[in-house]
Amino acid sequence: MRGPVPRKRLLRELALLYARLGTTAFGGPAAHIAMMEEEVVRRRNWLTHEQFLDLFGTVNLIPGPSSTQMAIQIGYRLAGWPGLLVSGVCFIFPAALLTLVLAWLYVKYGTLPQAASALYGVKAVMVAVVLQAIWNLSRSAVKTRSLALIGLLAILANAAGLNVLVVLFGAGTIAVAARQAEGWKFLRSKTLALLVPQAPLISSTGTLAGTLGAAAPVGLLPLFLFFLKVGAVLFGSGYVLLAFLRTDLVVRLHWLTDKQLLDAIAVGQATPGPVFTTATFVGYLLGRGTGAVVATVGIFLPSFLFIAILGPLVPYLRKSQVFGIFLDGVNVGALALMVVVTWQLGRSAIVDVTTGALALFSLIALMRFKTNTTWLILAGAILGWFA
Repeated sequence: MRGPVPRKRLLRELALLYARLGTTAFGGPAAHIAMMEEEVVRRRNWLTHEQFLDLFGTVNLIPGPSSTQMAIQIGYRLAGWPGLLVSGVCFIFPAALLTLVLAWLYVKYGTLPQAASALYGVKAVMVAVVLQAIWNLSRSAVKTRSLALIGLLAILANAAGLNVLVVLFGAGTIAVAARQAEGWKFLRSKTLALLVPQAPLISSTGTLAGTLGAAAPVGLLPLFLFFLKVGAVLFGSGYVLLAFLRTDLVVRLHWLTDKQLLDAIAVGQATPGPVFTTATFVGYLLGRGTGAVVATVGIFLPSFLFIAILGPLVPYLRKSQVFGIFLDGVNVGALALMVVVTWQLGRSAIVDVTTGALALFSLIALMRFKTNTTWLILAGAILGWFA
């Protein structure tokens, strides 16, 4: 890591970095994490690969958008509470603003602007970006043969459809058991309590889902409470978000039609930054500008609260021998999830010779020439328009 940076300067750099990522980070959480790794670890040396992996592993254990939580977590680690707020808000705001504009156009004209041409090239670039991040992080995460085997098992389990939390906790538990089998003796039993902090969180969020889920007329408070619930309990990708929102917004509450919801999810997937800005689109449909703000605050607020609680604990948890081994397993499991997502992203992004060549060229540019990701994304978008 580089030497200390004055707080004001660091906050300014964090604001500029995450505003840019929030404007250019296409491709979903795996791609966002990859871009953060490039900027924070390799370009700026703010964190080591090991520190980055620890943060990545922990955010995968809590509900909410992992890439947004990663931005918040990095901001807190580097600049305390101001960094937490600056990084999170700057990453969310550009995507939310763009989604708000698209929602306004959707309501005014009844359709969405077409951006498929640009995304044709951008998606191929993002495959290369994620592959490079996986390669870099794996060199720090896969420390032993046991962890390599755990990573392979996690890939197979996730590809088979096993729940993300089961994969992550399973990887951590197997890592601890494997170390014990190798002859390592456990510390005093009270340290095992460090493995349990997520259990109350999961059970309490389950209760929250029940208490906030009652039907209510469309108003600002019900809208806020609904998206607060979503942000507090939802694990998984944008496809999980689609299923979750459909169950409540379309089937139970009848606030949206299937077409409106699918269009909202499409905007969240197609715009840069967090996929959870789908809430901004839905909020605008149900409550115009005020509704968009209320829904956006509701869905992202739990992430700030979770990281505010978890952030200060990460360095201390790593010092625990038991939790350190557990976190090594979780990190490998989280990396395995990125591998599976990259395979899925690659299948949808590399559809012909042109996109295949673009992905390969981007990977070479990143690995060999250390090209800035932003320029590759811009090149991919331009190529997409003219292809």
